[in-house]
Amino acid sequence: MSTTKSKGVVFTGVVAAIAASSCCIPPVIAAIAGAGGASSSLSWMEPYRPYLIGLAILAIGYAWYSHLKPKTVDDCGCEIEKPKWYQTRTFLVSMTLFAALSISFPYYSGIFFPDNAKVVVADEPNIKKLEVKIDGMTCDACQNHVNHAVNDLNGIVSIETSCVKGNSIIEYDKTKTNQDVIKRAVESTGYTATELIQR
Repeated sequence: MSTTKSKGVVFTGVVAAIAASSCCIPPVIAAIAGAGGASSSLSWMEPYRPYLIGLAILAIGYAWYSHLKPKTVDDCGCEIEKPKWYQTRTFLVSMTLFAALSISFPYYSGIFFPDNAKVVVADEPNIKKLEVKIDGMTCDACQNHVNHAVNDLNGIVSIETSCVKGNSIIEYDKTKTNQDVIKRAVESTGYTATELIQR
């Protein structure tokens, strides 16, 4: 494989791997930096995640195939050129590991979200339970992002978010927050709060 083609295939695989988790990485960076509003900018890419993962695997797989296949030798007696840094096995291994870490990021992203749960003391009659139906969540990182955004509000007693069920069950002190504020916090993550059900 030519040097330009080799470099391009590896680059394509790494870019696709990063793009596959681009909906998950900015929220974590924003949470660490304390800039919640900027975190939803790439959530529109979430539906394309499976295709981007497939592209990354194909590109990296093809790069490995090209690297490992037997090389044809010229009979001209020409001196074999030393491979460029991006043609070495070390570079390919490091890019493969980087792509794997990028693709699997949603599954371990929770460790990067700072724990912002607060102890809320509230009178029992003031505690309300709300179910928020949410569109767009697909993984653990989505759940962590919603939990983190809602826990930033005053008066949140507990929150349990499920990407499988597509909802959040939130207990809150009605004297400190309300449904509209909670809905805005959920939607600040880039997901859509489709329905609010008071329980």
